[in-house]
Amino acid sequence: MHVPPAVFEDAGSLGRAAAGLVADRIAAAGDRPFLLGGPAGRSAMSTYRALAREVAERRLDLSRLIIVMMDDYVVRTDAGELVREAPTAQHSCERFVREQIVGPLNAAAGERRIPEQNLWMPDVSEPEQYDRRIEAAGGVDVFILASGASDGHVAFNPRGSDAASRTRILELPDSTRRDNLATFPSFGGDLANVPTHGLTVGIGTIVAVSKSVLMLVHGSDKGLAAARLSAADAYDPDWPATAFAVCRDPHLLLDQAAADAAAAQTLAIQH
Repeated sequence: MHVPPAVFEDAGSLGRAAAGLVADRIAAAGDRPFLLGGPAGRSAMSTYRALAREVAERRLDLSRLIIVMMDDYVVRTDAGELVREAPTAQHSCERFVREQIVGPLNAAAGERRIPEQNLWMPDVSEPEQYDRRIEAAGGVDVFILASGASDGHVAFNPRGSDAASRTRILELPDSTRRDNLATFPSFGGDLANVPTHGLTVGIGTIVAVSKSVLMLVHGSDKGLAAARLSAADAYDPDWPATAFAVCRDPHLLLDQAAADAAAAQTLAIQH
């Protein structure tokens, strides 16, 4: 379906709106487990920060909150085996979720914190089990999504990803790796430092397990992404993040900078 964008003044106000929606749904869930899916990286940072504030202000109980992470880097050992990046690495998605999501949320929640076992990451040895684990838990209540600036990747799904793709290990295209140079300063701006493989939920995973999705797009560098997503009414494998439009209860949140850049992109195409 076509999803009209909601436009906010800046990344902070966008994050507060997204966090308010998530907090409302956590509160409404009551005593049942609540699954929150999301990415590592810049796009959702204002939302994660605002959500911690919501938790503190509303005194939300996070003891039944399950954090479902979308992806992580995969590296090859000296023996040639593919393993998930060490959680001590500066660019590890597990390190990001512990430091930038779980840590602040737990500090805000106090004794009603997220239990250790409620941080879920996909497993290199049996990636397909991740989908079944999520489905068995009832699905992801809210999945926070983001789009690659230059190639529209969502999680680590590159251009050409099949609509039915599930959690898997894949080789990362240079376009995705370049986009992620800005996400982790530890790469030093050098593409050679970015791992060449990733472990990711699939397009089919996102669509199948999500009860609601929030696509967050902010910044003038996301103009192309904002334009493509604002026009989407179906999944286009040339821009994988368009998968959000075929999910249940999709929301598209832009800040003014992304919206203005999208308008410029559209004008340039028309001329």
